[in-house]
Amino acid sequence: MYRGILLLYVCSVVGYSENVTASAPGPVTCAPSGTFRGSWMSSRRGRQFQAYRGIRYAEPPVGELRFQPPKPVLQYEGTVDASADGPACPQPTREGYPVSEDCLTINVYTPSNNSSPSLPVIFFIHPGGFYSMSGRSDLAGPHYLLDKDVVLVTINYRIGSLGFLAMGTVYAPGNNGYKDQVVALRWVQRNIAAFGGDPNLVTIAGCSAGSLSVLLHMISPMSKGLFHRGISLSGSPLAKVPSPPDRMDLAIKQAKVSNCPTDDKQQLYNCLKTKTWKELAGSLLGFFDFGYDPLSLWRPVVEPDFGQERFLPLEPMEAIRQGKMHAVPYIISMTKDEFFWKAFTILRNNTLLQTMDTEWDRIAPISFILPKDNSTAKAQRLRSAYLNDKKLSNDSFIADGLGKLYGDAITAFPVHRMANMMCRHSPQPVYYSEFSYQGNNSHYLDPNTKKPVAVAHHDDLIYVFSLSYRFPTIEVSDSEDSKMVDKMTTMWYNFAKTGIPNPSAESQEPKDSDSFTWPVMTPSKRVYLRIDKQFSVHENLFEDRFKVWEELYPIPY
Repeated sequence: MYRGILLLYVCSVVGYSENVTASAPGPVTCAPSGTFRGSWMSSRRGRQFQAYRGIRYAEPPVGELRFQPPKPVLQYEGTVDASADGPACPQPTREGYPVSEDCLTINVYTPSNNSSPSLPVIFFIHPGGFYSMSGRSDLAGPHYLLDKDVVLVTINYRIGSLGFLAMGTVYAPGNNGYKDQVVALRWVQRNIAAFGGDPNLVTIAGCSAGSLSVLLHMISPMSKGLFHRGISLSGSPLAKVPSPPDRMDLAIKQAKVSNCPTDDKQQLYNCLKTKTWKELAGSLLGFFDFGYDPLSLWRPVVEPDFGQERFLPLEPMEAIRQGKMHAVPYIISMTKDEFFWKAFTILRNNTLLQTMDTEWDRIAPISFILPKDNSTAKAQRLRSAYLNDKKLSNDSFIADGLGKLYGDAITAFPVHRMANMMCRHSPQPVYYSEFSYQGNNSHYLDPNTKKPVAVAHHDDLIYVFSLSYRFPTIEVSDSEDSKMVDKMTTMWYNFAKTGIPNPSAESQEPKDSDSFTWPVMTPSKRVYLRIDKQFSVHENLFEDRFKVWEELYPIPY
């Protein structure tokens, strides 16, 4: 008891993290918001570091707080047990996986030997289409990045209808999942120095849905001053049409699958509040119109002003054009093949194949997320450009063209549009890249050979995070996969520390790591770094393919 009292006193005065005793169950950190007891972990190269997981950064969004903006936790009573992951937010998942509506938690990983609050902070926003995945350590593992002198923060935020119900009304204006992220960033500003992190050196990074989120934080008035660099991998909110003021179409879908009224907004809202989270999360399949399409469902809305703190008061493209953003050094990237594998879902299912072929004008706008305006003519133009107007059949030509069409429609063209907008309007450097390295693992494996055949969406994450939910740890060796882990984590460390991803005196590179120069993208010289076994610089990434999209959906850059 006396040791505990003394520890609390020391923490409150000094404000740093220390290993209490050799027999203590874990390290303890005392921060402005409270005292946290974590656990010890070891990095890929055997470095011991501290892990503080499952810390609530907001009140449980349950009961009357469901569908409401997050209510931040500003102070904790007693010592918080931060020794294990919290549950994922509600989503369909395997039996026994930890899931709960009480899911707004933050995880902090920090080197155990730091003695001053000066390390760069990487704040990672998880992928998953805004309806799946989480920031838990099995999906965003710290074991690779913590070989570097960084503090890694991962979070959960509400997903699906629980996070993004947007009815254009005072009780459901939308964007709550993004507001969760903001509250987590504010938690970092208050507390991260106690964990050895520099609150003035925060890099927000994300993949897919998380990537889209990063750009939105740059233009949200709620996020101003909360970060200092950005990394976006394979996701963009700058698509083919402006962001809408509501998503009543998705609210009505949720109402239908949940047996709620659809003709009265207030009744619909009240009914959804009575449903269990398991029922709401388990209804995901009811949102798809053709197979598992459209892949992209919930997106940001430009919130009507009801006097609330608005996450997005202005359409993203317009905000960028007007310079209404918190410009920071920015890395934007995509993988070489993105959603190529979506083609196989169609080609290996005869019913889906025949339906897409014979009803192209109806299915293409669903699968490729095309605006409803004049969609027939535009769908036909895309069929001509990517498939040479051929009949759909399970052959290599159609697989290649359909795979590129899926990848470009969902991810690659929106990312292209984001990079080109930002390099024109941001006063800060923009670094553009294509991840082309095909390693021993992938998020898509050939069903016969069980080996990768391309570089899929999310494949770059394999070399930044330990993804134990799916992949084995990449051990330290002379393998190309091991070298790629070193290269990717070094780039992220460089950028988080200096705002420049190129090697420097502070790079902490392994001795055999390659040096490279990644030039800044400009409107007149649209260069990008191709990340492969050897790094190389090229120009005009996939712009030959994107010409048809620019013609179909023109915007002033």
